[in-house]
Amino acid sequence: MPELSERDAACISTLRSAVMRLSRRLKNQRVEESLSPTEMSVLATLARCGSATPGELARREHVQPPSMTRIVAMLEEKQLVRREPHPEDRRQVVVSSTEQAEAILDQSRAKRDAWLADLASGLTEEEWAVLRAAAPVLERLAQL
Repeated sequence: MPELSERDAACISTLRSAVMRLSRRLKNQRVEESLSPTEMSVLATLARCGSATPGELARREHVQPPSMTRIVAMLEEKQLVRREPHPEDRRQVVVSSTEQAEAILDQSRAKRDAWLADLASGLTEEEWAVLRAAAPVLERLAQL
């Protein structure tokens, strides 16, 4: 960990704690109770990044390939993904989301956005200004 001033270390600690609590609360705003958070994450990755091999999905989701194979199989059984032959390497498959999965993700995003907007409606204009400035920075941290 880099050397931080006492003030910056306190900021990091507050940020970690707040992000974790907010994340837990957002995860509770679910549309489809039959899907695990991991399954929802895989569907979101497919929506964000497009079709991928199970190995690519495993790397993006930071899980072992055999675990991803099981997750994909469960999602396929629920008709939320489909496997198709890889266009260049017939030994592999490419996984893509179905329209049903995309509808679930859209509903989930809408529910979570509404919940968060309701929560944020109590902010002052000054707090909104800080939030607007912080959102791109938080997005950048999430991408690193």
